[in-house]
Amino acid sequence: MTAVSKVLSRRDLAFLLYEWLDVESLTGRERFAEHSRETFDAFLDVSQQIAERDFAPHNRKNDLHEPTFDGERVEIIPEVSRALRVFAESGLLAATLDEKYGGSQLPLVVGRACFLWFQAANTATSAYAMLTSGNAHLLLAHGTEEQIRTYVEPMIEGRFTGTMCLSEPQAGSALSDVLTRAVPAGDGSYRVSGSKMWISGGDHELSENIVHLVLARVAGAPAGVKGLSLFIVPKRHVHPDGTVGERNGVSLAGLNHKMGYRGTTNAVLAFDDATGYLVGEEGRGLAYMFHMMNEARIGVGAGAVALGYTGYLHALAYARERAQGRPLADKDPSAPPVAIVEHPDVRRMLLASKAYVEGGLALVLFAAKLLDERSEENDLLLDVLTPIVKAWPAQWCRLADDHAIQVHGGYGYTREYPVEQFYRDNRLNSIHEGTDGIQALDLLGRKVTMKGGAGLALLLDRIRATAAEAPADLGGPVLAACDRLAATTGKLWASGDPSAALANATAYLDAAGHLVIAWIWLEQLNAAAGKEGDFYDGKRLAARYFVTHELPRIGPMLDLLDSGDTLLRDMDDAWLG
Repeated sequence: MTAVSKVLSRRDLAFLLYEWLDVESLTGRERFAEHSRETFDAFLDVSQQIAERDFAPHNRKNDLHEPTFDGERVEIIPEVSRALRVFAESGLLAATLDEKYGGSQLPLVVGRACFLWFQAANTATSAYAMLTSGNAHLLLAHGTEEQIRTYVEPMIEGRFTGTMCLSEPQAGSALSDVLTRAVPAGDGSYRVSGSKMWISGGDHELSENIVHLVLARVAGAPAGVKGLSLFIVPKRHVHPDGTVGERNGVSLAGLNHKMGYRGTTNAVLAFDDATGYLVGEEGRGLAYMFHMMNEARIGVGAGAVALGYTGYLHALAYARERAQGRPLADKDPSAPPVAIVEHPDVRRMLLASKAYVEGGLALVLFAAKLLDERSEENDLLLDVLTPIVKAWPAQWCRLADDHAIQVHGGYGYTREYPVEQFYRDNRLNSIHEGTDGIQALDLLGRKVTMKGGAGLALLLDRIRATAAEAPADLGGPVLAACDRLAATTGKLWASGDPSAALANATAYLDAAGHLVIAWIWLEQLNAAAGKEGDFYDGKRLAARYFVTHELPRIGPMLDLLDSGDTLLRDMDDAWLG
């Protein structure tokens, strides 16, 4: 597969996986001993092939013909079902799972690289697979053998799909306010009643059954998140022999119609005395759900990267093909027009986009490899990075799609070109799985302070070690930014007043995110050292751009944080008009 793709860059993936992250070294671990670069490449080959053949062609149709509900059943274009069937039959849905469950024990970092092809080709159709995978992983970690046999194995086979049901109309992201109730039925099951909102993949006819993972409060449980338990509530009952039976007490109250991800159903679900089965222990529901939520957060970040990356590739191809205008120094109107890639402002947008999407891709793959090399230190590092992995690409890789529209000019906001859809799809990722504001509170309010600040200290040590190996003119600013972030963090928490410390948490997230991406670019710069060719020159250019043009953005952010400003906390909303 040597043809240049506008879905994703196979060359960049190869550089990141093999020249930087050295994923071949994972084959020295017992779990991955049967693998090699050849098997990794085979999975990447089939991923690209299926994504370009079965997912990308109906991406626009998915957007124009979103799911409809006639009061009885949901109608979805047939291409979605066919694509998901091909995906499941290829083995990709189970690729990273244990062999005993039909998996291939593929490293998670390679599995993440494979799935990026599908997110870039058709984010709406791929969402069904992502949610099903996350649901299955949670139950493999916390479910019983019977639950795994009844629900997980059919999901792995592609017969069932899965969801996560957290939000409610009155609660949104405030899970402590969840009202859905679960009452013991006396036979080991529970009766679940309540309403769930914004449930992606919540109803459809794409599979024999839908396995809902539902947060609910058992009667008598304490208020707040400590009173939440997790339940399996299938759309249809499953008989002991594995066959699917009658409808459970779960009904579709309506579909939400969105600006993006239009091909993914987004449901309001009503649970009316529905039969549910407890996962693990009562009162530990949110702890279990975080297993899926954290995986989904990384998946959302990856999806934002994928959409930004394909937008960038489309813009780059267009800029090289579209002839318009003449060089600034050429005043001859009879001279032929030049490709717009020759114009400085177009180059500015393309280079910025390259820095965002290639930096975001590297961050996502780095996070995935931490899961393959589990240790106390790596787990701590991933805890700190997860809010950034989720939120940074959702903002900055979306900006790459914004730039892609701008590079296309007037054509960019028409439906004849796909970049406006990439932007609309990507806009949702700043809300999916916890808004950017929630990620900011998580990072500054929990992750950098946990264990006495050990996680932040570990992250900054890693960044400093990389910067020390980089050329001084690029490593120096990154080292200085590390010192500033550490000092600002200490100053914010010195008073012990959380309301003051967190008043500008979003600025902290933005600053920390840009520092992390600067680090990731120095990592790529070091990996490209001594190598020749346009590809490596492009890496060196993007690294220099990010450190010299993007990293300075964090100065004013840290100045604001250092000032102790509490304007946003203290203002009266009446003043907004």
